[in-house]
Amino acid sequence: MRILVTGGAGFIGSNLVEKLLQDNRVTLVRVLDNLATGSLKNIEAFNADPKFEFLEGDIRNYDTCLEACDTIDLVTHQAALGSVPRSIADPLTTNEVNITGTLNVFTAAKEKKIKRVVYAASSSTYGDHPGLPKVEDKIGNPISPYAVTKYVMELYARVYASLYNMQFIGLRYFNIFGPRQNPMGAYAAVIPLFAKALIENKPPLINGDGSHSRDFTYVDNAVQANILSLFTKNDSAINQVYNIACGHQTSLLELFNQLKKEAKSDLQPIHGPERTGDVKHSLADISKAEKLLGYSPAVSIEEGLRMTYRWYRKEG
Repeated sequence: MRILVTGGAGFIGSNLVEKLLQDNRVTLVRVLDNLATGSLKNIEAFNADPKFEFLEGDIRNYDTCLEACDTIDLVTHQAALGSVPRSIADPLTTNEVNITGTLNVFTAAKEKKIKRVVYAASSSTYGDHPGLPKVEDKIGNPISPYAVTKYVMELYARVYASLYNMQFIGLRYFNIFGPRQNPMGAYAAVIPLFAKALIENKPPLINGDGSHSRDFTYVDNAVQANILSLFTKNDSAINQVYNIACGHQTSLLELFNQLKKEAKSDLQPIHGPERTGDVKHSLADISKAEKLLGYSPAVSIEEGLRMTYRWYRKEG
């Protein structure tokens, strides 16, 4: 199989590329990335692999998407502009990348007769629905532009599957973390920010009182879900969306305390105001992915945090 990974120089994408290159079913891994949030450093180790190709380009350009999809069998679409705060500050760019860009990828796949597209959806789609744990068929109203764009991706996938006889699998990621996640910049995720603060012995900022909770999920679990989705032969698993998480809830304070333990630190955080557009609590029901995809999260949050902190320590 020849596989296109959009956003393959990014955090999740590069971890996925690494595993795909090791898979005997795969003869080519082509990465399409504009390097806006991804990095050549994330993929430089793959350049010597004859199965690896890199195409620098933007999914907002339809001709680029057509070129990227040429001779490809399967697509895993990871390219996106993440971050709820960024989408609130700049909804236009978030829309252009996540909706227009995704539509370009889906349409290019259709034109190149690619049968299956796996795409990165988001737990933000649950919006203001109060129920916990989150179940795939019960969503609320989105509370950020980012959440709107991720839901629209699911709607387009559903329509394209119906109209063009294509196969789509959406993976609603719940707060993925791990090696290669960028700790720099205004929209860095919380775990790399905490790790960076502990390494530099500088108190990190926690938005709110620290009771906000998430189903933090190590990146290898997301990679596993993508590979299962690309190769599943279970017809019932096709044209579905799945929660990809661990099924465990961890508050921000619990998270920081676990990282402190690994760092052997007594650093105390600084508390600031809650962020606009933030969901208070999130927890996934992963039984659908377990049943239909055979998904089984292999790395716990505790082990994932240990490996992640040690990676930042080594890189830093």
